[in-house]
Amino acid sequence: MTFAFAAPWWLLLFVPLALLSWQRRRRQRAFFALPQSTTAVRGDTWRTRFAPYLDWLPWIALGVLVLAMARPQGRWTAEKVKAEGLDIALAIDISPSMLSKDFAPDRLRVAKSVAAAFVERRPYDRLAVIAFSAEAFTQCPLTNDRSVVQAALQSLEVGRLEDGTAIGMGLATALNRLKDSRSPSKIAILLTDGESNAGYISPLQAAELAKDLGVRVYTIGIGTEGIVMSPSSRNYDDSYNFSPRRTTFDTKLLADIAQMTGGRFFRARSGADLADIYADIDQMEKTQVEVSQVEQRRDYFGWLLALALGLLALEAVGRWLVFRGVV
Repeated sequence: MTFAFAAPWWLLLFVPLALLSWQRRRRQRAFFALPQSTTAVRGDTWRTRFAPYLDWLPWIALGVLVLAMARPQGRWTAEKVKAEGLDIALAIDISPSMLSKDFAPDRLRVAKSVAAAFVERRPYDRLAVIAFSAEAFTQCPLTNDRSVVQAALQSLEVGRLEDGTAIGMGLATALNRLKDSRSPSKIAILLTDGESNAGYISPLQAAELAKDLGVRVYTIGIGTEGIVMSPSSRNYDDSYNFSPRRTTFDTKLLADIAQMTGGRFFRARSGADLADIYADIDQMEKTQVEVSQVEQRRDYFGWLLALALGLLALEAVGRWLVFRGVV
């Protein structure tokens, strides 16, 4: 907030006001007040000590009136944002292969981190988080609370569902969250590192459903080709043993899903690749935002006028009631 005067030229009145006050002080004559008998007996009282200050009240009141006439104002600018947000469902693979070590520290943690950064850049959109492996479930329904979405992303863990990769189930669950959306633009971002080998809904069936619902699907294949350190067996404490394994991708399936729905297929071989992919999607799927600035003002004229009148009333009461016979 800034402070300014709407009519600052009135402040020039302080010059003659100061001159008049100075001349009055020069011409003021000293006088001796005849003390009452009680004063003579008791000596100096609080009334005689404070009476000289009474003469300052009218001058202070005039100064406050000059300030009031200059109309001091508090001003601040408020932004009005009219946003037409998107509804976005993030479907993320949490099968054991997402713990592979070709990404540091693993694929899943990099995927969660990059997705969280993407969420942070979408302040006006509603987002949902879907987790899938051999089955799928909604980790977070559609919400525009970014902190809730980011917390849901960070809580994604491998081992919560049966092992496997049900791409169709993951996409269908995302579509279930988007089907009742009234947003003019609905998209799903599906990230996986393997071939579809589970689920009772096939990926292409889910893609047909997305097309009918008007949902664009962006598919991301994460991971490097060849042999990588991947989970090979699971221990009793739910930890995993790792061994070199060859990873495979069905890139054609992911590309077909994206093409059928008007989306796009991406291949992420590193964390930098994945960050660039989300940045590309961020640029392609722009939220319509209209920002207008409105200046708001608060006028303090009335407060100063009331203060000036109060000072004049205080001077009158003091002169004719409290300090009568002293001044």
